[in-house]
Amino acid sequence: MSANQTSRRDFLKRSTLAAAAGAVMPYWFQKPGLTLAEAAAKSPNERLTIGCVGTGSRWGQDPFRMSNYGDFVALCDADANHLAAAKKKTEGKQGTDKEIATHEDYRKVLERDDIDTIVCVTTDHWHSKVVIEAMQAGKDVYCEKPLTLTIHEGKQIIKVLEETNRVFQVGTQQRTEMGRRFLQAIAMIRDGRIGDVQKVTCDIGGSSDSGPIPVADVPKGLNWDLWLGQAPLVDYRYVEGGRWGKTRCHYEFRWWYEYSGGKMTDWGAHHVDIAQWAIGQNGPGQGPVKVTPIMHEHPVPFKDGMPTMDDRYNAATKFDVQVDFLNGVEMHIVSNSETGNGILFEGTKGRFHVSRGNLRGKPAEDLAANPLPEGALEAVYGGPLAENHQANFVDCIKTRSKPVSDVWTHHKAMCTCHLANIAIRLDRTLEWDAEKEMVTNDEQARGMQAREQRKGYEINVNV
Repeated sequence: MSANQTSRRDFLKRSTLAAAAGAVMPYWFQKPGLTLAEAAAKSPNERLTIGCVGTGSRWGQDPFRMSNYGDFVALCDADANHLAAAKKKTEGKQGTDKEIATHEDYRKVLERDDIDTIVCVTTDHWHSKVVIEAMQAGKDVYCEKPLTLTIHEGKQIIKVLEETNRVFQVGTQQRTEMGRRFLQAIAMIRDGRIGDVQKVTCDIGGSSDSGPIPVADVPKGLNWDLWLGQAPLVDYRYVEGGRWGKTRCHYEFRWWYEYSGGKMTDWGAHHVDIAQWAIGQNGPGQGPVKVTPIMHEHPVPFKDGMPTMDDRYNAATKFDVQVDFLNGVEMHIVSNSETGNGILFEGTKGRFHVSRGNLRGKPAEDLAANPLPEGALEAVYGGPLAENHQANFVDCIKTRSKPVSDVWTHHKAMCTCHLANIAIRLDRTLEWDAEKEMVTNDEQARGMQAREQRKGYEINVNV
């Protein structure tokens, strides 16, 4: 039995014993009335105390909803400009009479005993270190996707999660929101609406190309060394262009393999996650057996899996990666398709496409005359549908239940995405042992399951 499987079974056993002993039960077993998230939104006594690590553009969107259920008492960012804007936004919501501390060092937030919950909205390459240390400090965690920079980091997070028993929600909001279309898609598959699934295509778009970006002065207020964290120490680069400018820093960090994984992990964290949930390949011992690069284009040449130029974006702009799963389903992760951004499910009895804006195809049209069984979406979700992704997290904090976007299944999706990136960087097929979570046919690729971390920013968890 795998460690993941043991953890999940232990979790369910603890919930059952707690219910039998009269302890707080999971929120879907509560008596009718206010959910715990609703109570937290209405009652000062039920509100959480929250610390935020990372306060850039993404923090001000979905993660900021946490202010409906708790009070932000500490904010942290390597950029003082982000901090000032975040404090102003928070005071506008909570009022200026509530003290809000600001820090450059995230450890100042974690060491506070009065903070219940950490919201992590840093750049991708900082996620793992922050959330691991947050759990070790006794905090529950909400972290934006993609959760990890490498496969190895996912294993480290899971080890600490199982040691600490914290509540941890990943910010893959498609599991809760977007008109419930993705829940409908999974429910349709479980109800046999397209027969046995044979092929899945995840259209996630391609990364951006920048052209050469000159070295520039580090902006005032930005601690560049701290922002780089575990990544190599390099020059700051910036040139005007687009909404954010072309840079290796804020927002545009996702197009550099040093800090992220391009669209493969940016949107792959959403669509590959939903697809593996739908085909039942996100559990212990499940996942790919083979990952094959069909086509790929990068903005720079690569040698031994590493970019040979450092003055421009380097994540793949175009790709088609075939992923063969243990259950025989064939997945393609592509940058472009005829059906557009979203997931195309093809089965023995039909096919349909689901995206954030649409659910289309004959099986979807047939829902009008032949709706899904009552409770079908709740069965997929694991209980009553939450108002939003943050509400699900808050309910689970109060009940010590597992959130809908749990770390174990997210790690399975991220393994697929990271493997796809390794395959296109090396331009060769990889074979994968889903139980041991390791590449079995390529020593160099196996070495790329982890990355060297800069001294002082290491993640000290042995797995």
